[in-house]
Amino acid sequence: MPLSENVDSVDSDALHILPLCILPLETTNLLRARLVKNVYLEGVVEFFKTDSGGSGQLQTHDLINEFQWSVTNPPRDFRMIQKLAQLPSYDVYSLRISLRDMGISIENSGNLNLSENKKKELAPYMKEFTLPLIKNIYGNGDINIQSFDDVISLFSKAEPRNAIIQLKFMSEKLKIEPLEIPTFLENYGDMFLSLAYYRECLDGLLPRIDDFLDSMKELKDNPEFKVDQNLIETIDLIENVINERISSISNRFENFEKCTKHMWDNVSATRFRKVESLIPSYHLSMGGVLCGLSVKIDAWSQKFPNKKSSGPAGKAAFILSEMKQGIDNLHDVKDDEAMNSLLNEIADGH
Repeated sequence: MPLSENVDSVDSDALHILPLCILPLETTNLLRARLVKNVYLEGVVEFFKTDSGGSGQLQTHDLINEFQWSVTNPPRDFRMIQKLAQLPSYDVYSLRISLRDMGISIENSGNLNLSENKKKELAPYMKEFTLPLIKNIYGNGDINIQSFDDVISLFSKAEPRNAIIQLKFMSEKLKIEPLEIPTFLENYGDMFLSLAYYRECLDGLLPRIDDFLDSMKELKDNPEFKVDQNLIETIDLIENVINERISSISNRFENFEKCTKHMWDNVSATRFRKVESLIPSYHLSMGGVLCGLSVKIDAWSQKFPNKKSSGPAGKAAFILSEMKQGIDNLHDVKDDEAMNSLLNEIADGH
């Protein structure tokens, strides 16, 4: 199902934006607004944004006065937005989980998908995850695959015969009927599309984070600020948090790639179900890390688009105010027993 006409593809592809029009809200004026993460990593309601970057935002608790709601018995719309404001990320994959857990039904499920343009952009990343599957079914045949849709179309055809034989093998191994293969492939594609999406977000962030950390080093080396203990400690805190989060999420992607690469070497229903359940379980934490980092780095980049945008004093002030606030709340991705167990299982060939 495609996106609704009133949902902008930029919003649907963003980590930090939730268009309120997709929610079952009764307050008409809210349907034109968006829930966004501000530089402090708080969820706030944005009623408008200008081309020059201006934004009309309200803290969620201020909606009571804005719409003259009862303080003691606020409407469902208010309670819903209050809960959603606490989420670490608004990317579509995190939202699927969070909305389901909150019991919030979305009329158009297509509003919880990436835009078609974004899916096309992710094609190079998807090849990394789909290649093991293609090799397992087609061997080393010369198959031209440009997107995951091409993979699905291959399985819907009766030729080559080799694929039919392998499909039967695959259905037996995964304990699914051959006719269920197309649905399985769609779910498989969506699962790994989520990893491709998060991976692209990370790859887009890394060079900008490097530039930011270079600026932090320049501030720490500046003779004027070397004696400013508060600033130095704040910079150290921000650097440590960013480096730890980048390290943890990079390790997670490395583990996911290992799982994907070797899962098809000795595929079984049990192993696949473990991978299938494990990947979505990390959507909230991966989305939270990437959303928090992107919001913080976006704020810095907009304020200082180049090294000559401001002097050291302006950058130091921004660090102590905007960049420091909320940095402790930036979510993390940690290893756990389920991932380690699956990796050991794959390594042992079980």
